[in-house]
Amino acid sequence: MAESWVNSAEILGSDLPLELSSTGNRRAVLMGALREAVRSGRLAPGTRLPPYRSLAADLGLARNTVADAYAELVAEGWLAARQGSGTRVAERAAPVTPAHRHRTPERPSRPVHDLVQGQPDPAAFPRTAWLASARRALATAPNDAFGPGDPHGRPELRRALAAYLARVRGVRASPERIVLCSGAAHGLRLLAEVVGGPWAAEAYGLPFHRGLLASHGVGTRPVGVDRDGARVGELTRRDRAVLLTPAHQFPTGGPLHPARRAAVVDWARSTGGLVVEDDYDGEFRYDRQPVGAVQGLDPEHVVLLGSVSKSLSPALRIGWMVLPERLVAPVVAAKGEREQFSSATDQLTLADFVDSGAYDRHVRRMRQRHRRRRDQLVAALEQRAPHVRVTGIAAGLHAVVELPPGTERSVVRAAAWQGLAVEGLADYRHPGAEQAAQADGARDGLVVGYATPAEHAYPEALEALCRTLPPPG
Repeated sequence: MAESWVNSAEILGSDLPLELSSTGNRRAVLMGALREAVRSGRLAPGTRLPPYRSLAADLGLARNTVADAYAELVAEGWLAARQGSGTRVAERAAPVTPAHRHRTPERPSRPVHDLVQGQPDPAAFPRTAWLASARRALATAPNDAFGPGDPHGRPELRRALAAYLARVRGVRASPERIVLCSGAAHGLRLLAEVVGGPWAAEAYGLPFHRGLLASHGVGTRPVGVDRDGARVGELTRRDRAVLLTPAHQFPTGGPLHPARRAAVVDWARSTGGLVVEDDYDGEFRYDRQPVGAVQGLDPEHVVLLGSVSKSLSPALRIGWMVLPERLVAPVVAAKGEREQFSSATDQLTLADFVDSGAYDRHVRRMRQRHRRRRDQLVAALEQRAPHVRVTGIAAGLHAVVELPPGTERSVVRAAAWQGLAVEGLADYRHPGAEQAAQADGARDGLVVGYATPAEHAYPEALEALCRTLPPPG
């Protein structure tokens, strides 16, 4: 007989459904309740949680709300998800006793400097140009823009994106092949529902993405990564899809070698598999023109995922999928009968922002700014810590600082004491890649996000970073 799972009352306590029925961020409330259930010991390590559909039905929540909460808690380490065994409380998520609750914190409660990768400086958002586009978009918006939204997304934005992506990224797509979403995570969730598993994924990547796929029943297995990008020769006929970052491998920083780009397309053609290309920062290359998207090699076997979270702001919640023709209808059906995720007025504003040339101008400005930030990082390390080096190509919003073997954990702890928020490279390693990492010689490093700090704060953040680095061996 199949193993049963705990019910919602055991998980959440008797009062949480009342809280969830009120206004507010229901996902945040649910996540807080689950964390507290683990902390208090109500949910012991190894406890199996209900499928997200069942818990959503019990609590009267949208399935996506519960699925996203599960995925984020997997990424944070509270939960563990594995294909075939469901979602469980992570073994390391031990309850916190009252003595632990009053222990002196090991690090400053709020970092002074933020070098965590993942977002641009919020102050760099082009407010004046965006407002001008918003005014034009609202003045010319058709009446149907204020009715129930089409799940494909606004046609104005899909046309603007088709032209822009063809010109800048070498993408081959008509507007009919583009489906709008709220970001790469939303796109992955939809593809997981439509394509199924198992997937292959790069041995280094976002834990959140792996957790999100796992929460939708799609397991991932790691594919090795070296200086030429993902070792796509490790793909098998059993893999339904492979998730790649070909333009700028995340987070290690290398591009996918041309021979491997051709090889992964050949794999998809011969097996019927799908290449999911996360083009998360493809516009930001500083030493040469950005390499074109793999999607241009074979639009029928590659999905391109993109968003404005790195180029403009993650607050806009606008992304896109450029899909093979056969996947458009299933993805739209999975998304729902109406647009529920991205504001129609934001979509119209972005369409005007792209068509007017304002998006190109903003990207050029940010490219110059990010290149200057990266150059400052390299120069600071050459002066203060010449025994460490920045690896990967000059691109994106982050860089990997390679550390002497065995020093990563101590450096991350030292950074916390300095009030510096920065992450270790090991945080991004696929759990299934540990054996391969030992065979290859696991790399020690820091993933340094240089885009987030304000201009005046960046030099001090670099100074704090240099203070945390180990002395020469």
